[in-house]
Amino acid sequence: MWSAFSLSRPLLWLSLSAFSASIWLPDWPLRLAAAVLVGVGILDAWRVIQAEHRRRQLCEGALNLTEEGAIITDAEHRILAVNPAFTRITGYAPDEVRGQVIANLAAPRHDAAFFERFRQSLQSSGRWEGELWSRRKQGEEYPEWLRVQAIPDATGRDPHHVCLFTDISMHKAREKDLQRIAFEDPLTGLPNRRRLQDLLASRLRHLRAGEMVDMALIDIDGFKEINDGIGVDLGDRLLARFAQRLAGHVAGGVVGRLGGDEFLVIRTTTFNDHDRWVANLRDHLCQPFEIDRHSLRLGLTIGSCRAPEDGQDAGVLFQRLESALYTAKRNGRNHSQRFRPALDVQEGPQLRLLNDLRDALAAGGQLALHYQPQFRLTDDGLAGAEALLRWHHPVDGLVSPGDFIPLAERHGLMAALGNWVIDQALAQLAHWRRRGMPDITVWINISAMQLFQGDLENTLAAGVARHGVPPSALGLELTESVLLDERAGDVAPRLARLRRKGHPVAIDDFGTGYSSLGYLKELPLDKLKLDRAFVRSLPEDRADAAIVTAVMAMARGLGLEVVAEGVESAPQRDFLAAAGCELVQGFFYGRPEVAEALEARWRRADEASPAPSGSRALSQAPT
Repeated sequence: MWSAFSLSRPLLWLSLSAFSASIWLPDWPLRLAAAVLVGVGILDAWRVIQAEHRRRQLCEGALNLTEEGAIITDAEHRILAVNPAFTRITGYAPDEVRGQVIANLAAPRHDAAFFERFRQSLQSSGRWEGELWSRRKQGEEYPEWLRVQAIPDATGRDPHHVCLFTDISMHKAREKDLQRIAFEDPLTGLPNRRRLQDLLASRLRHLRAGEMVDMALIDIDGFKEINDGIGVDLGDRLLARFAQRLAGHVAGGVVGRLGGDEFLVIRTTTFNDHDRWVANLRDHLCQPFEIDRHSLRLGLTIGSCRAPEDGQDAGVLFQRLESALYTAKRNGRNHSQRFRPALDVQEGPQLRLLNDLRDALAAGGQLALHYQPQFRLTDDGLAGAEALLRWHHPVDGLVSPGDFIPLAERHGLMAALGNWVIDQALAQLAHWRRRGMPDITVWINISAMQLFQGDLENTLAAGVARHGVPPSALGLELTESVLLDERAGDVAPRLARLRRKGHPVAIDDFGTGYSSLGYLKELPLDKLKLDRAFVRSLPEDRADAAIVTAVMAMARGLGLEVVAEGVESAPQRDFLAAAGCELVQGFFYGRPEVAEALEARWRRADEASPAPSGSRALSQAPT
């Protein structure tokens, strides 16, 4: 930054020479000149002294300003000076440590070998850097990062040492927090999924002859309802209390929380009592919990397995635990299910089908809409069509909606599938309108997951605007189960808003679900779709005939149209017409088919019919 202090200065030596010679100079002019030279040398020496003093001030100021502690020691590591940061970090005043050996400040965590390595490093390289535990004046131990540099004297011997250190206790605390977050559940303090996998793998590696590892995956039944009833805060307290009881019961075992209301228990044992162990877990955990004046007795669904019988790899065992648990849930909850190889056989194809369905949504080209036309009985005119989703699997061929729709609902794909159906149906309607086909209503099915997970209203509005199709051309069909599904919330106001925008609304499969005349009066509806179960035996079955007649009368009273599904014969059609049914669909009129086939049939019917619309001929076209 600036030149070091040096006595190699010509003016200084010239002034000293002039001062010595002034005694012997014969006359006063020469003596005056020598005096001037002496004065100039004195000024130069004073300037150098001032600069050196300023340099010392700046160095001290830098040491005082830095947040790092600084210590200067002699060759014997006795402290000569410290900076203010040293006092802030350690609590020691300069006078309290001056003259002490610096090793006296270290915490008693380091052995003699550590300090020997420290000394050898200074002797060989003149520097040392690393982590050291020190002790504050109050006795608290803390970690610091220390750097030591030897500064030798002019002879190269008896060096001083400059030590700079930083308190890294906060850094260590953050590391510990990050490790805790990575391996510990924040609510219960139990190991999380990642840590549990490591612990299970460790136990499997260290299994001795005759030992086995029992595992139980525990799910609290209806925990969402518990949260809704007592509040989220009390629900969290219940989970923490549940974790404490579980950990206290499994002495010597491992208890962890996988997330939500799922807990895992692992124990190493030599006893062949797996089923009794799981039963004891259930009995202990089903005792009432007292939470803020609430006495709660929990229902538990448990999936279990044992190593090495059911596998020796931690990942495989986790999958088999989850297979056992999900099977128990499907079979009614509140019971235990031990893993068996047959469960892998059941879950394997579903997993493959789920992955293939995700690929089909991402890549496109496999999903398609088939359309089944609906006709008016008064004139056999084309009134609309129901859009039915089909999946053409590249290997398995046509996959039944009964196989992949429940899978999509269970794994969160229903919203994406529903959005795809909306976009495709609107695009097809726009194409038909451009080609001059009759203005018909295409009906699509809406699931509870679309109402619960997706943004149905915005998706419909954006699709209608993008394709330039009036909202009245796209009808929405909901089953009775959707209307009663709590996850979808209060459906009535949402349906009312959609009807105000122009979308007609129908109840699908009417009469087969939780039929309630109350919601027919309250809900904003346009149509009822009479399920094929009541049409199949018409007109011979008197009970079905009576039900159909009653539904027709009720619909007329409520101002609703009725669409009869599954019409496959002329007698069925004639009975429905006599009963006052307005609309029908079924194999008697047409099977579900791709849009191009339906359009081609309409073209042929239009050419063969004198009527402008060609609708009547279409209903009589071969199927």
